[in-house]
Amino acid sequence: MDNRCSGHNVAIATAAAPSSATAERPLALDALLARYDPSVIDLLGRRRRIRLECEEVAWDAVLDRTGHRLEPASGKKPDAVISAPQEDWRRIALDVKSGMPAFNAGRMRIRRNLHLGIGFLAATSGNTDPDRLRFNSYRTSIGSISTMEAGSGQPLICLPGLGGTKASFMTTVSALAEERRVIAIDLPGFGDSAKPLSGDYDPAWFAAAVVELLDVLGIERVDLIGNSMGGRVAIEIGLNYPDRAGRIVLLAPAMAWLKRDRALSWILQAPLPLLGILQPTPRALVDPIVRRMVPSGNEGWVAGGVDEFLRAFCTAPGRFAFYESARNLFRDAPDGDDGFWTRLGSLGPEAMFIWGREDTLVPIGFMKHVERALPRARHIELGCGHVPQVEASAETHAAVSNFLSRS
Repeated sequence: MDNRCSGHNVAIATAAAPSSATAERPLALDALLARYDPSVIDLLGRRRRIRLECEEVAWDAVLDRTGHRLEPASGKKPDAVISAPQEDWRRIALDVKSGMPAFNAGRMRIRRNLHLGIGFLAATSGNTDPDRLRFNSYRTSIGSISTMEAGSGQPLICLPGLGGTKASFMTTVSALAEERRVIAIDLPGFGDSAKPLSGDYDPAWFAAAVVELLDVLGIERVDLIGNSMGGRVAIEIGLNYPDRAGRIVLLAPAMAWLKRDRALSWILQAPLPLLGILQPTPRALVDPIVRRMVPSGNEGWVAGGVDEFLRAFCTAPGRFAFYESARNLFRDAPDGDDGFWTRLGSLGPEAMFIWGREDTLVPIGFMKHVERALPRARHIELGCGHVPQVEASAETHAAVSNFLSRS
């Protein structure tokens, strides 16, 4: 099938042959690679192989800091895989914004590494606007912190949940970048950020790391949006650095347990972070276990999110960071002078909490406790689970936009 399209000075064709070795290379892929801009994607200092699957045909884009080449897929293991039907590749070659609807509709899949998969689409978009989607790494005292950002103007920092990465805020970046500069980060220990074994991995440590990143970026004051553990970190920034935080949006934020299950108290004493370093974690074994534990673990954004989690968890430093962060969330003291619920009442920045009625990790029942501790906060209830920015994207981002733009 040949498809001739005007507007990009290139004829875009697609072919459906059984093998990349004998198939004519789809010109849609040539159109993408002709626009490759290495300054947009962060290859993290390595040559990368992105597999582009067009139905029964697969080609590998081999990228480095200076250039690229396109070659038939071989037995070499790709760093990321992007698959889509011929017609969607044609549309994306004409307008890369077509990728998001294709992904949301389940026609496009990005697997193994969302950082590189999304980064490839951004780097081949042909967009030269300074506000375009871009990926970077910034040096801090604890190591590099990886970011994904788009837009300009008043900044908004997005903080992912435990085990999550900046890609969990792709919908937020897409929805809000026309209004402001949206910066999603990988918290230290996760995604493509540094994973120091010396890290404390508690909310205060994460908060200090984010504030140092603000210093590196030259941002004096910033609005924050955090999901799950990222919400707990956003609260800690508001408590410890009130002059650096503008308004704060909490998406199903992790909160100190009012009553701990004594049967789980062993978590406080067990040396899980150190065991994580020694723990054998072959991906072939761990992958199916994790996907069975996560609803829809093989579908859409959820499948990509599981890939992101496993990328870090299948490394010793990543397991250390995950276990230590989880243990510190569990041991977060609820009461006393330094207890979470005591301190929450002194939160200075305006805050809005978004709760999912179907959330089983941070049940909506926590809302009544927040209302008592912080009566001036706003609350939104949505019919979703623990990740509102993905599960109820339109409602979440409409509420966020309204809250952040209020005079």
